[in-house]
Amino acid sequence: MALVHLALVCCFWWIAGAAYAMDSSWQSAHATFYGGSDASGTMGGACGYGNLYSQGYGTNTAALSTALFNNGLTCGACYEMKCNEETDTQWCLPGRTVTVTATNFCPPNYDLPNDNGGWCNPPLQHFDMAQPAFQQIAVYKGGIVPIMFRRVPCVRKGGVRFTINGHSYFNLVLITNVGGAGDVDAVSIKGSNTGWQEMSRNWGQNWQSNSYLNGQSLSFRVTTSDGRTITSYNVAPANWQFGQTFE
Repeated sequence: MALVHLALVCCFWWIAGAAYAMDSSWQSAHATFYGGSDASGTMGGACGYGNLYSQGYGTNTAALSTALFNNGLTCGACYEMKCNEETDTQWCLPGRTVTVTATNFCPPNYDLPNDNGGWCNPPLQHFDMAQPAFQQIAVYKGGIVPIMFRRVPCVRKGGVRFTINGHSYFNLVLITNVGGAGDVDAVSIKGSNTGWQEMSRNWGQNWQSNSYLNGQSLSFRVTTSDGRTITSYNVAPANWQFGQTFE
């Protein structure tokens, strides 16, 4: 228990410290919405988070266009958004902001022009927001609105979570609830009988190790896009099972 507590303490320090490294400059983009009024249609997605409710991301989420998604490396990043009322006085809700987490990919549609349906085509910066998040800054009937956005630190409750899937010799670890920068650039794993081993990113925020680690307590070292690293020692006990989540 003490080791898990240490991991959580490190995590909270990491969240606070990341605020000083975040680029807070505003950029322009456009936003649409999907997923229905309860955001149930946003579950799953290209980041691998599955049920966004149970994972703690809720309904303040968005799918990112190719220009922002970075082949999945941006999964978990947080963005503050506001509708650009200077260019759209009809549909913007003035003075409102919302912070969303990147949880999905908005694929391009090359059959449609960039300014008429192909909103997520490169090189456009576009957010397809969960409907409840969209309606915090704009009117539903607007459909698509101009926005201003910036990266902000992610504030999470609790520590980093590790969900171990796969099977022997194929450990697929989903990493969620990452504070600070939010998006993970590198992960290493250590069994109680091994040294540190670098993991490869399989898809979204699922990271892979092909080592046999059954029956060993597991530690993880996670590095986010701002270069900060947190180490969770022995977060999974030696009797861990595939399908379990540890924090």
